[in-house]
This record gives sequence, C-alpha cells and structure tokens, in this order.
Amino acid sequence: MLALLPLAALIVWGLASLRRRAGSTTGVAWRLSLAEVGIVYGTVPWLWLTAQPGSSDRLVDRAVHLDPLRDLVTMPPYQVIGNLLVFAALGFFAPMRFGWVASVPRVLALAAVCSLLIEVAQYAAGHGRVSSLDDVLLNSAGAGLAALASRRWWRPLTRRT
Repeated sequence: MLALLPLAALIVWGLASLRRRAGSTTGVAWRLSLAEVGIVYGTVPWLWLTAQPGSSDRLVDRAVHLDPLRDLVTMPPYQVIGNLLVFAALGFFAPMRFGWVASVPRVLALAAVCSLLIEVAQYAAGHGRVSSLDDVLLNSAGAGLAALASRRWWRPLTRRT
C-alpha cells in the first residue's frame, strides 16, 4: 500500500484539477477527490485480504456463527484491529463525498450491508473462512468510529460537485 501512495496522491491531484477546470471551488474539488480516492485506496486492500483463503491450520467448511460476541472473545488482537479497519476508510470518507451517508447511523448501516455481503461471499466461496456476525459488528464499528473522526468535514457542498 505504501508503494501506491504516490500514485493515489497523483490521482487525487488529477481529479481535483479536473474538477477545478469544470468550475468547482478549490476546497470542494480537493475534498471530493480525496474522499473518492481515500475510499478506494483504504478499502480495496482489505477487501482483497478478506477474499483470500483461510489459513490451513483452521480450515473450516462453510461455518456460520450468528451468535453475537461468540468469536470476539477468542479473536487475537490483530484480527480485531483488522476487522475494525476493513471499512474505516469508507466510514471516514463516504460522508465527505456522499451527502446521503452523512450521519453515523447511515454509515453503520452502509458498513453493515457491505460487511454482510463479504460474509456471504466468503461462505459461498468455501475458502475455509468462518462467516461470523462478530465480523459484521466489528467492521461496522470501525466504520462508525472513523465516521466520528471525520465529522468536522461533513459540511454541505456549496458549489458544483
């Protein structure tokens, strides 16, 4: 991800320049461009990781855990942190880009739906991963916490978007 950071910055600059030429104010152009690239740059790598097969030492055939907090108590700290980060970029940047998402309950709902889709895909793929309600809860919580962190930038867009 670090190797692609200069490319991401260049894309933000390019999008902002295009928006400026199209008549957007500098602030709006940069905020929208940063939000769009931030959502993709901060979410896609985590989605790629969730699509990888599970580790061979805990290969499970299509397990589903719907009991809340069942898996959370046994998760190692790195997995809890990883689950919190999956949709953190989405939670941080989506309210800055899309006005309809600019509330914590909406961010939580969006992240929950996206996370549920991941869990269904993991189950359908049968790659030895457990589809867990705790993953959905942690992914959503991470997005909600990140949304709270970006709340000051949720001001309405005043010029052409």
